[in-house]
Amino acid sequence: MKWTDSRDIAIELCDQFPDTDPKTVRFTDLRQWIMELEEFEDDPNHCNEKILEAVILCWMDEYD
Repeated sequence: MKWTDSRDIAIELCDQFPDTDPKTVRFTDLRQWIMELEEFEDDPNHCNEKILEAVILCWMDEYD
């Protein structure tokens, strides 16, 4: 997975953190959790706020 795979990342995060409400996650934690995903392979420097927002929005869709 890459930073641009927002939906896939969100699904993985849902599986990893089923009891976590994505609205309560700080961007610093989110970035770290994404980089720790087994399937994640991308440059940490390519992350930005817009990407993290997209992941949170997808995660909120999956969470509901």
